[in-house]
Amino acid sequence: MSTTATHCPYCALQCAMTLDTDSAAAAAQGFPEVRARQFPVNGGGMCRKGWTSAELLAHPSRLTAPLLRGPDGMFREVSWDAALDRMAAEFRAAQDRYGRDGVGIFGGGGLTNEKAYQLGKFARVALRTSRIDYNGRFCMSSAAAAANRSLGADRGLPFPVTDLDDAHTVLLLGSNPAETMPPFVQHLEHARERGGLIVVDPRRSATARMTDDDGGIQLQPTPGSDLVLLLGLAHVVLHEGLADLDYLERRTTGLEAFRTSVGAWWPERVEQVTGVPAERLRRAARRLARERRGTYVLTGRGVEQHVDGTDTATAAINLALLLGLPGRPGSGWGTLTGQGNGQGGREHGQKADQLPGYRSITDPAARAHVAGVWGVDPAELPGPGIPAVRLLSTLGTEGGVRCLWVNGSNVVIGAPDTAAVTRGLQALDFLVVCDLFLSETAEYADLVLPVPQWAEEEGTMTNLEGRVLRRRRAVDPPPGTRDELWIMAELARRLEAPGAFSPHPQEVFAELARASAGGTADYSGIRWAALDAGEACYWPWPVGSSTGTPRVFLDRFGHPDGRARLVPVRARTAGRAVDPSPRAHRREPLHGPGTLTLTTGRYLEHYQSGNQTRRVSSLLGARPESRLQIHPATAAALGIRDGAAVELTSARGRAVALARLSTDIRPDTVFLPFHYAGDGTPNRLVSSDAVDPVSSMPEFKAGSVTVRAIDPQESTR
Repeated sequence: MSTTATHCPYCALQCAMTLDTDSAAAAAQGFPEVRARQFPVNGGGMCRKGWTSAELLAHPSRLTAPLLRGPDGMFREVSWDAALDRMAAEFRAAQDRYGRDGVGIFGGGGLTNEKAYQLGKFARVALRTSRIDYNGRFCMSSAAAAANRSLGADRGLPFPVTDLDDAHTVLLLGSNPAETMPPFVQHLEHARERGGLIVVDPRRSATARMTDDDGGIQLQPTPGSDLVLLLGLAHVVLHEGLADLDYLERRTTGLEAFRTSVGAWWPERVEQVTGVPAERLRRAARRLARERRGTYVLTGRGVEQHVDGTDTATAAINLALLLGLPGRPGSGWGTLTGQGNGQGGREHGQKADQLPGYRSITDPAARAHVAGVWGVDPAELPGPGIPAVRLLSTLGTEGGVRCLWVNGSNVVIGAPDTAAVTRGLQALDFLVVCDLFLSETAEYADLVLPVPQWAEEEGTMTNLEGRVLRRRRAVDPPPGTRDELWIMAELARRLEAPGAFSPHPQEVFAELARASAGGTADYSGIRWAALDAGEACYWPWPVGSSTGTPRVFLDRFGHPDGRARLVPVRARTAGRAVDPSPRAHRREPLHGPGTLTLTTGRYLEHYQSGNQTRRVSSLLGARPESRLQIHPATAAALGIRDGAAVELTSARGRAVALARLSTDIRPDTVFLPFHYAGDGTPNRLVSSDAVDPVSSMPEFKAGSVTVRAIDPQESTR
């Protein structure tokens, strides 16, 4: 057939599309024609990234042969046998010299379930290293940690996206889906039409503007104060008698301790810290409590990518529990997963502390079960590793990772303090990168391995609502590329690894299902044939069950007693200039004299590090460079004109952008997108010194910077 039903390669909405390889348009343009396909999450729509996604299949800069760096520093094409022989030899040499943990693996939230699963297995069985983690640690980890400790399980949306279609009130914190996943916005329309869309964002984003014309309320707090805002909303709910006490008695624990923890955050005090007017806060709380059914609380990276991100996401769950929302049909709490397989990618073993099925690697029963599926002794499996920020900080150091394999990630742009990460990559004995193009990270590699794209491979993805989807091959990959499953199978053979490493995704999925059996993310009852038939396969779906679980928590939460936990959390921002937390988890002072607070995010036209979207001419043409959003009053005080070149400086380094004056941002805040390379990378300015104590999330969304105008001819150094 000339048409293939598949899904968009970008965000976790995973919009359905059809690729036609034989249409007149396909023949004229030299790559498949993209057509939107009716599907619950996207309703037949797509954003411009999805519409242009097939252009990359015919891009002239695709990698089509392994590249090995020679003694002169230049890349040269080599055979696959030579590449894998060298890779295996470097792995052996590093482990012989430095121990098992001398080799590390860094994965990605865009890999298929099969690749993420087998990557974790390869690390622990073929290499027996504990040093594996992935870029989801920079994305979903705070929300995941909060859901696990409060609700006992982490599924981004514990209900289908379409449940939101009947919502009358939605509290949306730290997310801008109108630009990051536009087809999602249709699910907010009912709430907006009823004046019930409440958007929390320091910027007047495209999503925040949906509250205009009586569509709802925007709360515009200072960056880093979201936790205080949520404590204030909870205070109003309790103080005004708006909590669902019957629900709290039946389905939760910890109310009295929680009540005490929010007592100090009355609205007027919250206003002093956040800048949100007290009456606007009360209005939002009363709207949320008006009617339980049809009310939702949703979080995104804006409130989670902080050193207190887990506590902030926990505070959002606490608020939802006070209102009696989670585990009830037609209401709930959820978080909007970002990366394409951000949900599945964190379930099956590429996190430092996890085994397949969302099991803990320290649980003896989990180790025994997974080792049995893998055909190895549980004692041979390594223990927990270290999370991404710490792993990257050890690169090339004594006792650290000396040989690194990067899969589906561009850490030179996406990690915090990218200058330090780059120095670490350069200090490695050997760096291997799998990619479609010569990314900014691949440019530092000793060996680059070309791999297929989304429409050139088979596999499964798990979208933001916990639904497992089929990714189907529509075109053959370039002849010189090889799939990562095949690469792992060939390396395992060279390393004489125990167990079996299949290169076939359907076989790997079947093994994944067995390995996940009995875990929180149980895929054991999902069959490839059911996915091909288009069945709605939501996990958990235990073997023997006739259906999956579109809505979790309806009968019980994931803790052994079936109850959710109200977890008291403490605000760090209480008018003090210095964060009292331990240094490893301490937020740097914000809003000091002469400084502005930098927050980062996405453009509609680009995705993640931009390694793909910056190669699509129409997308790059629409957003060719990094633009600093800055308030006109702030710009005037600094002598900055619209369109002028500006320099941002922090304790980590400097970045350069062009100014875009806008009243859509607070005067004390500036915004930069994170899609650009070189001097335009805002993560040059982001600290890796402090992370969230639970999730290990760095502080992406609030950093102290100075901004100045620079002469256009000034060297960018």
